[in-house]
Amino acid sequence: MDFPPRPPSEAPPAAPPQGRQASPPAAQAPPQGPRTRRPRRDRKETFARIGVAVPWVVLAIFIVAVGGIPFALAMIGFAVIGLAEFFRMTIRDRPMIPVAFAAAAALVIAAYYGGQFQIVLVGVATFPVLFLFGVAQGAREGVTRSMAVTVFGIAWIGIPFAHAVLLRELPLHGGALVIDVLVGTFVTDTAAYAGGRLFGRRQLAPTISPNKTVEGLIIGFIGGTMGFWFAGLYQDWLSGVDALIMGACIAAFGPLGDLFESMVKRDLGIKDSGRVFGPHGGLLDRLDALLFTIVIGYYLAIAFVY
Repeated sequence: MDFPPRPPSEAPPAAPPQGRQASPPAAQAPPQGPRTRRPRRDRKETFARIGVAVPWVVLAIFIVAVGGIPFALAMIGFAVIGLAEFFRMTIRDRPMIPVAFAAAAALVIAAYYGGQFQIVLVGVATFPVLFLFGVAQGAREGVTRSMAVTVFGIAWIGIPFAHAVLLRELPLHGGALVIDVLVGTFVTDTAAYAGGRLFGRRQLAPTISPNKTVEGLIIGFIGGTMGFWFAGLYQDWLSGVDALIMGACIAAFGPLGDLFESMVKRDLGIKDSGRVFGPHGGLLDRLDALLFTIVIGYYLAIAFVY
């Protein structure tokens, strides 16, 4: 059977001249889109982070300046949010959430109307309440894990916010000391992050937080110490030597709080504790260092100032 001749439009392409290779088709060129869009995406994320952080910074300054009952109520709110994030991470252990919320509120109230002794009383009273709550639920299997996780959350999150109230309620200088601790803590974190990005070579704790470096830790320690010192530079009731010692302690305990939360999250298989701060993560992600430094800051203030 004879086939019709190939139409001219279907003629095979002419072979390239000898010694010259054909240029690759334009469609095979590597795409350039993602490379050009990445800086814009990074800028957008940076602005989003700033947009979330600024209102929280303003709120923090406001409640510290006001003090009193508004500050105590804010600490109860932060403690409840932090506990809620932690219990979402440990929900399989069935924590006794109402007991933890009540204990956190009682700790803050005890700190505001009493002191360290009243905080201890609340902590002791928590155990019979846990027992009664377990009995009311039928003393189900796994009640020991439920109580252990609940007490862990109260101790890790509730007690530090109670100490924030203790620090703020110190006479005359409580508000300034809270600001000093906040400055020292966040300067430590920021300097450690920047130092790690610029000079980081050796991992600090690869099994807990692979992105943290020894160089970042050192730069963060220096930055946090000096940040606390500068914050108290015009506070004549705090000598320069005392400010350096307090700043060094704050800068040393801040990374411990950060690594502590990282260890908990890694063990539980969690990346971010929540989304309260939007792109910044949850409350525990942002205040993990402060949960350690606010406690040490209070006792250092008692030792050096009062």
